[in-house]
Amino acid sequence: MRAAILGTGLIGASIGQGLRAAGWEVAAWDPATDALAEAGAHGAYDEALPDGTLAGAGPLDLVVLAGPPEAVVATVAELATDSLVMDVAGVKQPVLAANRLARFVGTHPMAGREVSGPAAASAALFRGAAWVVVADGAAEADVEAVEGIVRLLGARPLRMGAAEHDTAVAAISHLPQVLAAALLQEAAAETGALDLAAGSFRDLTRVAASDPAVWVQLLGANRDAVLAAIAGVRGRLDAVAGALAGGGEESASVLSFLSSARELRLAMAPPVVEVQVALADQPGELAKVGRAFERSAVDVRDLQLRHSPHGGGGVLTISVRHGEGETLRAALVAEGLLVAD
Repeated sequence: MRAAILGTGLIGASIGQGLRAAGWEVAAWDPATDALAEAGAHGAYDEALPDGTLAGAGPLDLVVLAGPPEAVVATVAELATDSLVMDVAGVKQPVLAANRLARFVGTHPMAGREVSGPAAASAALFRGAAWVVVADGAAEADVEAVEGIVRLLGARPLRMGAAEHDTAVAAISHLPQVLAAALLQEAAAETGALDLAAGSFRDLTRVAASDPAVWVQLLGANRDAVLAAIAGVRGRLDAVAGALAGGGEESASVLSFLSSARELRLAMAPPVVEVQVALADQPGELAKVGRAFERSAVDVRDLQLRHSPHGGGGVLTISVRHGEGETLRAALVAEGLLVAD
């Protein structure tokens, strides 16, 4: 099987690595020659293409459009190929509206990182992640072929309509990007506030480290849905502000607001127990944690590492199933690690 990937940033390079690991032959192109070279150095493709027209690429089983949204929109309107084509842009309606390809399936992997570029790519990036597949206007055989590729990369295909997708990502991806930027700017306006920032604030604002140029395109391409999401959250914030301004007699409204959110968050994932371990700023600390995992054989559900702002180690929070917390704590202590009570 042979694929061509147009765009070798984080997602494109990760797809290239994943396809090559599955035995595919991969050719690639990127308008930024340094990004293309870096992707090659990280094993994202077998050969570089001379341009983005696929001239001289030979027979292809798949073409992946992994550029920014504006580039994908331009490409689906102009690219000439009879091969199966899929894109990975974070907005779907503008792409489908511009499409002139005979065999095209719009997709969006719900995976990524706050850092960009091929140096951060990994074949494991998509493992266990949802990957939206838009069947609108596509042949069923092509949709099923793309779903097979998604599974090959370790992800879970999820069919959605283009409009449904764009509304959903406005709420769970695009709005959080705007909120993260607003939170950081609000905190920066208060003297010394950022010096106090700890785990919760860092988690809430992590995505603000993403490439702003790409986000300008995404927000603009999904403008109507993003504006609706901003209006929705503004209304909720105004309601909380009004309740707080009303004094103690409105505390029930605030309690209801926070309690409802708590129930929704708890329903998003199975209940877990968190174990916190302090890591010293020295080699071998994570190796000790790994040995503790092996010794205890616990089911690790999540890991979060909070670094100290100016070095000096950090705190690793490990989430495991109920009933396994004490087993893990004992194993960590046996490795000489400092575990919180």
